[in-house]
Amino acid sequence: DDSITTRTLEQSTLEAAGYDVAVAVDGTDAWARLQGGGFDVVVADVGVPRMDGIQLTETIRASGRFASLPVVLVTSLDSAEHRARGLEAGADAYIGKGSFDQQGLLDVIRQLVG
Repeated sequence: DDSITTRTLEQSTLEAAGYDVAVAVDGTDAWARLQGGGFDVVVADVGVPRMDGIQLTETIRASGRFASLPVVLVTSLDSAEHRARGLEAGADAYIGKGSFDQQGLLDVIRQLVG
């Protein structure tokens, strides 16, 4: 997420639930970090600079190595059109920031990673 406030909220929510979290400032940074491996899920914003969350999701899905890695998009772009675009790109879940709640994010992640 390009918003430090949102990044910090998501990070603290996930860490409080016992997850190890690596933070990236945009999709390009996230893709570079993924190369090191060891990730069970990606939580990304759609509207970030350089490589946006849709492009990151498409890149992940096109990769033989990461194609099955769950991707959750959390974004303020919550129209039906944006949601459809994110899911068509291969996101496993699409959460609008307007309806964001910490427990909802945790529930989605638990469903995806077990």
